[in-house]
Amino acid sequence: MDISVVIPLLNEEESLPELADWIARVMRENAFTYEVVMVDDGSKDRSWQVIQRLTASDPSVKGIKFRRNYGKSAALQVGFDRAQGDVIITMDADLQDSPDEIPELFDMIKVHGFDMVSGWKKIRHDPISKTIPTKLFNFVTRLMSGIKLNDFNCGLKAYRCDAIKSVEIYGEMHRYIPVMIKWAGFTKIGEKVVEHRERKYGTTKFGLERFINGFLDLLSIFFITKFSRRPMHFFGSVGLLTFFCGFVIALYLTYEKLFLGQTNLPNRPLFYLGLLAMIIGSQLLLSGFLGELLARNANDKNRYQIEVMS
Repeated sequence: MDISVVIPLLNEEESLPELADWIARVMRENAFTYEVVMVDDGSKDRSWQVIQRLTASDPSVKGIKFRRNYGKSAALQVGFDRAQGDVIITMDADLQDSPDEIPELFDMIKVHGFDMVSGWKKIRHDPISKTIPTKLFNFVTRLMSGIKLNDFNCGLKAYRCDAIKSVEIYGEMHRYIPVMIKWAGFTKIGEKVVEHRERKYGTTKFGLERFINGFLDLLSIFFITKFSRRPMHFFGSVGLLTFFCGFVIALYLTYEKLFLGQTNLPNRPLFYLGLLAMIIGSQLLLSGFLGELLARNANDKNRYQIEVMS
C-alpha cells in the first residue's frame, strides 16, 4: 500500500464526507493505493455515524472510535498502529489542510528520501489568539531541539512508515513528533509550504491549556530522550553542583568562625542556604542512583533503533 492517511477528529461531522471525497479524488488521479484511517476521539456529535456510512460505502475508509476523549496524541498513536502504508500522512479533519498536497508530500518521502516532511502554514487563517502563541511555541522548540522547522504544530505531515512507528506519542506530544523522530535516529526532516484554508465548519479546538501543556511536554521529551537510559548524568550533575555550592558556603562560614571570630552563624541566612543546598544535592544524587537502578532493570533497556543488519 502506498499511503495511509491518518485523521484524528473531534466533533467534525459536517466536514467528513467532503474530506473523504476530496482524498479519494486525489488518490484516483495519482493512481495511489491507499487507506484512510479516521480516529474519532470521543466526539459528542454524529461524527461516528458519518464514519460508519463512509466505511460502508468505501472499503478504503477505516474507522476507530474511542469511548471517551483521550486527546490528539492518543488518536494519532492508535492511527499509526493501524496504518499499513509505506508513507503515512496526517491531516486535520476540519478541511483547513488540503489533500491536494498529498502527491508532493509522497514524492518527498519516496523519491527524495526524507524520513519526515512537515507542512508549513506560511499564510495562516487563524485568530491572533492562536497565531501568537504558536510563533512563541515554534521559536522555543527550534531553540531546544535544533530542528529548523517553521511550523512544528502543522497537522499536515508525511512520514516514512518505519520512522513514525519507532516513536510513542502521548499527552500533548504530537506537537513534538519531529523532535522524537530526530532523537530516534531519523534525521532527514524536511518542510513544505502548504495551503492553509479557512475553517468551513465548526469551531477551533485550540485552548490556552494546550499551549501550557505543550511546553511541559517539551521538557518531558527533552529529559526522557536525553537521560532515560542514564538518569545519573542528569540528577548526578545537578546534585553535585548543588552540593558543591553548599559545601563552599559551609567552608566559608567555618573560616569566618575559626579565623574571624564570628559567633552568630546560625542566625545568618547564608548558613541555612548552604545547609539547604547540601541537603538538596544529596537528595538529587540519591534520586540519580534510584533512577539508575530502575533503568538498568527496565524491560527495554537494550532496545535500540537498528537500520540495517546483514
